[in-house]
Amino acid sequence: MMSIFQPRHAQACFRAMRLGLHIFYGILLATIYPSLPLKLQKRIMQRWSSELLDILHVQISLEGEISLKHITQGLIVANHISWLDVFLLSSVLPMRFVAKSEVRGWPFIGYLCARAQTIFIERNKRSDTVRTNQQAVETLRKGSCMAIFPEGTTTNGLQVGHFHASLFQPAIDAQTPIYPVAIHYHDKNNKTNFDAAYIDDMSFVESMWKILSSRDLHARLTATTALSTQVENRRILAQEAHRCITHALSIEVKQADRDNVPQHHYEEDQHFQSPYSLLLYSPIKDSIHENM
Repeated sequence: MMSIFQPRHAQACFRAMRLGLHIFYGILLATIYPSLPLKLQKRIMQRWSSELLDILHVQISLEGEISLKHITQGLIVANHISWLDVFLLSSVLPMRFVAKSEVRGWPFIGYLCARAQTIFIERNKRSDTVRTNQQAVETLRKGSCMAIFPEGTTTNGLQVGHFHASLFQPAIDAQTPIYPVAIHYHDKNNKTNFDAAYIDDMSFVESMWKILSSRDLHARLTATTALSTQVENRRILAQEAHRCITHALSIEVKQADRDNVPQHHYEEDQHFQSPYSLLLYSPIKDSIHENM
């Protein structure tokens, strides 16, 4: 049995060494990152995220009715499975994000987030939510593109949780389109791969090791038709975005995958509360927002 697992562990250790060097490289970049021109920041964030996916041996593909790379303004709405989702999106569109204040204290990652101009939110302070909502509207009106995880938590990828409609309000106020995007992790045979799922009581280290040990991890981003915010009802927009993403995933996720969910249950509520409620990509100028 040991001989079966040794190659996988050796591969994971090698990837971990590369990851350590990549994080160190990121820390060096982070020392000068805030002072760099915005266009250069954009290229650095995109390249660093792409290289991270390469180290983790995550192969990404883009599908759908529109091209994510060509979106320049609007609200991107995605289902949430893993902390890795952030880097998937950033590898296509270099994004900034809002995180709960606890993330600032995470080793290395907290420092990188702070230097990347992440806005840390005190979730219990309603005044902070009002402030970031205002910044989100201003950002969208300036022609930027934001992305949110309206579930506010992660799932195993076989279902899409409830969408918090309040997160759609900035797009309505700014009168910018909404782009639902479905995230799906799978293997080379298009069977759902659960290695990236960051749920239940799993620690960040456990999640990282599981991804490092994965032999066949692919990720697909499927962009659906844009939704118009002329319909000024955020609940209706949230329901429609949920329907679009669920429909896209129902094509990719087979019932057989639902019958073979490893270790965790196919249930409505997950225990892990995502530190990421919102991402922001700005080709020119940036600001940010977060969910409750």
